[in-house]
Amino acid sequence: MSLRILNAEPHHYSKRAHQILSEIGTVTDKPLTQEQLADEIQHCDVLIVRLGLRVTSEIINRGKKLKFILSATTGLDHIDLECARKNNVKVISLKGEYAFLDSIPSTAEHTWALLLALMRNLPSAVNSVQQGNWDRDQFKGNNLSGKRLGIIGLGRVGKQVAHFAKAFKCEVGSYDPYQNRWLDFVQQFSSLKELVRWAEIVTLHIPYSIETHHFIGKELLSSFNKGSILINTSRGGVWDESEVSALVKSGYLTGVATDVLEFELEDTKRPSSPLLKLMASNQNVLITPHIAGATFESMELTEIFIAQKLKTSINVS
Repeated sequence: MSLRILNAEPHHYSKRAHQILSEIGTVTDKPLTQEQLADEIQHCDVLIVRLGLRVTSEIINRGKKLKFILSATTGLDHIDLECARKNNVKVISLKGEYAFLDSIPSTAEHTWALLLALMRNLPSAVNSVQQGNWDRDQFKGNNLSGKRLGIIGLGRVGKQVAHFAKAFKCEVGSYDPYQNRWLDFVQQFSSLKELVRWAEIVTLHIPYSIETHHFIGKELLSSFNKGSILINTSRGGVWDESEVSALVKSGYLTGVATDVLEFELEDTKRPSSPLLKLMASNQNVLITPHIAGATFESMELTEIFIAQKLKTSINVS
């Protein structure tokens, strides 16, 4: 079987993965906008995306020849999975690939990069030096050693974050009712409220779904300790940005750092994000453009893994 493979987000795509794909079809590397994708999808058997494009029902329905969607991600909220299923389009991703994903540390590392940046006022300090200042007293930070770190979701990333926390000599606790492999140094909490009432720092590592939409909302946020720090490297839809922003404005939350926004892929909605607006005037809000998993090493490994999964799937069928 020779497949027509469209890589719609080919920037820095793995050469080795490209080679594997070339063994089973003709690969076209063509960076596309959302609008252009709707036209190009009609001609391909396989579509490769990252997180810059949304594979909507409209896209899938137009892809009359489409057989596979490849996404080297664990989260799949950028793909209409139900529409793909109805159209017999197989989605190949990293979801559920636990053994492989244990070797990928990038999201956990980025979580700590954001946390350290908040705790030590790094962005503001760097900006001040760039402006010609040298005022060390203005940017005193806080130690991590001895702090209580609460992890919501003790899956693959949550466990990696916990190990880093142990290295920083934090007290570590977690809430995860679906986890049956607990770490012996992590305190287990039976409810979310108990966890956030205990923690000084809270990090989110849960997938996005209908059930987790605005999971971190007004009621739960009211149980946070005054002065807490909140980090999100999962998905923007798992918290209520308006409620989080209100608590930062009031000073109830000391700081918030996120790698995700709820409408990050929608150019018309993203500028209205309350957190994005708040960042312009508040040094205690840090936002990065969904880059937690975007390291050269991790993307290389995951793209090769996904390409090999497609090749295996083709051979089996």
